[in-house]
Amino acid sequence: MKIPNNVCEEKTFSQIYNDYGETIWNFLYFKCGDSAQADDLVQDAFIKLWQNCKKVTREKAKSFLYTVSNNMFLNQVAHHKVVLQYAQLQPQKVDTQSPQYLLEEKQYHQRLQNAIANLTEPQRTAFLLNRIEGKKYAEIAEILEISVKAVEKRMSHALASLRKEIEEI
Repeated sequence: MKIPNNVCEEKTFSQIYNDYGETIWNFLYFKCGDSAQADDLVQDAFIKLWQNCKKVTREKAKSFLYTVSNNMFLNQVAHHKVVLQYAQLQPQKVDTQSPQYLLEEKQYHQRLQNAIANLTEPQRTAFLLNRIEGKKYAEIAEILEISVKAVEKRMSHALASLRKEIEEI
């Protein structure tokens, strides 16, 4: 049986991924310093390899992956520069609030963050799913695999605890 020279076979592609995936990730991580961005770029590079599998030989796969991933990183950097330049062109928003108001708002926000952090894990989870992600009690119950009544109880205790802790200070 003849071994194909391109990387279109799943076994060959998997072997290339196992051989080069981690080193490509390290290469990108050292360039960008962000593990999530490196993950995304590695995934995109391998997708590009799969899309061009008939054109890329097994011997050229490593250089193809490094070239593609480096180019994608440079494209992201260039895009980020454009976004920053555009943001600098926007007029700066002037805050007309008094310094006293801003200080009180900052202190209140800090108290709220501390109060949320002091909730029990089940209460905090239910609270954040409801108030931050906008999930309904039934959805939260399904996600957490508990009853709607349990979610209601957690929310009730969380809100009471938050009210008490924020008003206390």
